[in-house]
Amino acid sequence: MKILILGAGVTGSSVADAFASEENDIVVIDFKQELLDALKERFDIATVTGNAAHPTVLEQAGIHNTDMVIAVTDSDETNMLACTIINALYSRPKTIARVRAIEYLKNPKLFGPGGIPVDIVISPEQIVMQSICNLIEFPGVLHISDFAGGLVRLFSVRVVADGALTGKKIKTLKDRLSGGKTRVVAIFRQGIPIYINGEISIETDDEVFFVAPYKEVRRVLKELNKLEAPLKRIIIAGGGHVGKRLALALENDHQVKIIEKNPIRAKKIANDLHNTVVLFGDCADEALLLDESIESADLFCAITDNDGVNIISASLAKSLGARKTICLLNHNSYTKLLPGTGIDVTVLPNQETLGSILKHVRRGDVAQVTSLCGGTAEAIEAVAHVNVNEESVVGRRVDSIKFPPGIVMGALIRNNQVIAIHHDTVFAENDHVVMFAMDKKLVSNIEKIFQPI
Repeated sequence: MKILILGAGVTGSSVADAFASEENDIVVIDFKQELLDALKERFDIATVTGNAAHPTVLEQAGIHNTDMVIAVTDSDETNMLACTIINALYSRPKTIARVRAIEYLKNPKLFGPGGIPVDIVISPEQIVMQSICNLIEFPGVLHISDFAGGLVRLFSVRVVADGALTGKKIKTLKDRLSGGKTRVVAIFRQGIPIYINGEISIETDDEVFFVAPYKEVRRVLKELNKLEAPLKRIIIAGGGHVGKRLALALENDHQVKIIEKNPIRAKKIANDLHNTVVLFGDCADEALLLDESIESADLFCAITDNDGVNIISASLAKSLGARKTICLLNHNSYTKLLPGTGIDVTVLPNQETLGSILKHVRRGDVAQVTSLCGGTAEAIEAVAHVNVNEESVVGRRVDSIKFPPGIVMGALIRNNQVIAIHHDTVFAENDHVVMFAMDKKLVSNIEKIFQPI
């Protein structure tokens, strides 16, 4: 597939990273030559310097034979204009545009029929906000995401010494995990995936991934001693697009405060929020945190646009007594700085956004994708169909599907019902199957047998 990426910033770089290793033909446009040079040093891709919305620049990038355009420049207006020009002049490429400003997303007509011609609009801030809301709903988890329209959830927990999972073999957990509907799909040990089988023993500090029906998640967490008390008193560091959205989502059911260092931004969001206390100040100011009773806060959520500030302020808040801390990081490599900081959970916006793009790029009928573990692994919801490929899953038993090691089936949804997966379960047309691929290089095996007619 030929993919044209507009924008070589943090998001554009992460998209290029995800696709360049999968035998795609990648071209990136940006007006900053230094960003393009850095990308070319890392990946086997082509680059074009210039304005991503100029027709001549698009022509130079080979827009005529491009299959997909992913517009992720820092400007919403450039992304939308580029897609409008492409739609007017060319018919082939599918367009995906990042739109960040909430003002553009309020009216569904803007991108509806007769509106701005963008095939798929993604809002990273909305995606990240929802991810954080899920973490707040289940404070004992490291990651949680939805599949099958919310019927199924994938979540992970950290194993502690002498905990409910420590030293247990996977096969001994079946009776505690809801009769086959809740499954262990992955274990990462010091960041390295461990192939799953019943004899594997779980160790301290492992990150264990589960797939469970939505209604079972709370019960499973309780069984694993990971169901923590609700988070009610929340301090948000950063009043940008994510911070404002998060406060809007939480302020009616939680006690919310936002710390924002820009006085103009602080005043603006104070006018838009009705039940949130907006504070003008530095979120890494110890005196300010103490004045705001950080020691009684259930959650300190560091989501400014500066990774360094997020790490410092979240670590400081934890040391001053905040019960839980969440830290947003735009650069995956910064996660190496976190051991010893006390920070509980990290959120990687580029990883969260990548899943919403991948589901439109993956071959086969793919309904949902979540990128995990720094982009090295994926959870995929694929739809089963009869097709001309002899490897179609429809009509075949689970034990006849010869996936390579590293692909684990997590859930089967049929007619909006989650059913238990056993070795003799037979796949039917339109079944939704949630699978975990421990290495994204294995995804092609899933794509092959879930091709539509």
